[in-house]
Amino acid sequence: MDIVVKGRKTEVPDRFRKHVAEKLEKIKKLDGKVISLDVEVCKEHNPRQADRSDRVEITLRSRGPVIRAEAAARDPYAALDLASSKLEARLRKQHDKRRVHRSGNRGPQSVAEATAHLAEELNRELDEAAAAAPEEDAQPPVKRVGPLEVRGDGPLVVREKTHAAAPMALDQALYEMELVGHDFYLFVDAETKQPSVVYRRHGYDYGVIHLETDPFVEEPPPGAGGALGG
Repeated sequence: MDIVVKGRKTEVPDRFRKHVAEKLEKIKKLDGKVISLDVEVCKEHNPRQADRSDRVEITLRSRGPVIRAEAAARDPYAALDLASSKLEARLRKQHDKRRVHRSGNRGPQSVAEATAHLAEELNRELDEAAAAAPEEDAQPPVKRVGPLEVRGDGPLVVREKTHAAAPMALDQALYEMELVGHDFYLFVDAETKQPSVVYRRHGYDYGVIHLETDPFVEEPPPGAGGALGG
C-alpha cells in the first residue's frame, strides 16, 4: 500500500509523515485491496479560523470505488484523527454492503428505499462527527467575486480534476456520493447514458439532474455563466 503525503500552502515535516504512515497502517486490515492512500494537508492562515486552520483530506484508491474523507482542526494531528475516523466508518459501511450482497440480499431496490437508507446512515455519521469535532467559532463573512462566493479573506482557490467513470445506476451513485462525503456526485447514468448529478437537498432528501444536448439552444457567448437548480 502506497501512502503519499503532500502539503498545500504548507510544508509537511518528516515527523508528521511518519505519524500518517503509522496512523493509516490499520487501513490494510479493513480493506486488503487498498492500492494507495493520498493525504493532503492544507494550512489556512486566517487567524479568525484558528480552530480549523489545518485541513487533512484522505483519498483511498482500491479495486472498488474511491473513498474520501476530510476534516479540519486547530492542528494537523487532530485533523488527521478526525479524517481517519471518517474514513474507517466509510470503509466499514462498504464492507457491510458487500457482506449483505454476498448473503443474497441486494439491498434497497427503489429510489425511495435507497435514499431512506442513506439518510439514516448520514444522520448517524453526522452525529458522530458532531460529537468528535471541536466547537466552531462564528462563520466568517462571505463576499462575491464575480459569479463566485469567497468565504472570509480567501484566498480564492480553484481546483480542476478529471476522473475516469464507468456508467452506473442511481442507487450506486448515491452510495458512492456518501463514500466520498460530498453533497453531490457526477456520474453517467447506465440506463440513459446521460451525464447526471445526484445531490443532497434540505432535510436529507436527494435530487437528480440529467443533462442532454439541445440542438436548438445557441451556445452562450464566452464569459456567460449558467446555473442548475432542483
